[in-house]
Amino acid sequence: MKTGFAGICRPRWLARKNEAAFALSCPRPTIALMSALPVSPTIDTVAAEQRARSFTTRSIKNESKAAALRLAIAMTDLTTLEGKDSPEKVRSLCRKAVRPFPADESVLGERLPSVAAVCVYPSMAPVAAEMLHGTGVRVASVATGFPSGQYPLDVRIRDVRHAIEAGTDEIDMVINRGAFLSGRYREVCEEIREVVHVCTSAGADAGRAVHLKVILETGELETLDNVRRASDLAIASIRDGDFIKTSTGKVQPAATMPVCLVMLEAIRDEFLRSGRRIGLKPAGGIRTAKQAWHYLCMVHETMGPLDPGRPSPWLDPNLFRFGASSLLNDLLRSFVKLRRGAYPADDEFADA
Repeated sequence: MKTGFAGICRPRWLARKNEAAFALSCPRPTIALMSALPVSPTIDTVAAEQRARSFTTRSIKNESKAAALRLAIAMTDLTTLEGKDSPEKVRSLCRKAVRPFPADESVLGERLPSVAAVCVYPSMAPVAAEMLHGTGVRVASVATGFPSGQYPLDVRIRDVRHAIEAGTDEIDMVINRGAFLSGRYREVCEEIREVVHVCTSAGADAGRAVHLKVILETGELETLDNVRRASDLAIASIRDGDFIKTSTGKVQPAATMPVCLVMLEAIRDEFLRSGRRIGLKPAGGIRTAKQAWHYLCMVHETMGPLDPGRPSPWLDPNLFRFGASSLLNDLLRSFVKLRRGAYPADDEFADA
């Protein structure tokens, strides 16, 4: 059985054969644990990089560009995660999130969409929740000992519960990369499930659905094989409609196209296996409209054929997001250029 694009993932029987050989040298308890975890295919790194690079060569017509720009704006999670964050900065970010370009109707002849969410630290969630109430823009908060994920589990769980009680609609959690790289995969899964449980129970107490995004911090995972395995573990531990996410934005490299392609293939394989729809959020390093187009092309060609004759469900903010702040202004500048024929001045769009 083939998995993903031909030449990118090696067949599952080979992965199982290699894992079985390793299991022969493992103590019996380890073999028992391995049998309960998802089996991940081996990634052909060269093929993945070539395939990802091919998406950067696609040409897009002007009207398709306009639609892609609107979609990318609506998919953006505006983010501020700095030690100097203040209520005033968060309020400014929220105003930008709701109305990215206040002069859009006079300059462009149309109203541009709001972004998908504003992502802040838990201490700023009440400010964002107050500003965004009734706008349709969601409040996202990082949690679980962001960005390291190295705090004791009970502290991380309290972090999540506090963020939800403060008004958060979406939790961006980080996995414990030390546990993952040490091979403690079951521990990683169990911690994710603990957070899922809190999102479900605390969200119910607050009277709203709280979605989860699981940050893999792919820049620390070292190989595409590890990215695929971490993706599969996270997907096995979360709910339909939750997300896997590349990065915290604090580690380089952050989002890259080969990494996102591998993660998309994991999501696609899960959809074909179970029908569950898992979202993807590349975060960090995506700064230009041209890069956003490349990612949307990748999503369209990877996930589009899953439901022939209909738009891909993943070309929607409910299943795909960009974690960025500097990206938004370039999307706006590109939209103005498309309509007026020239790029606007850099200071035409205020930084939040």
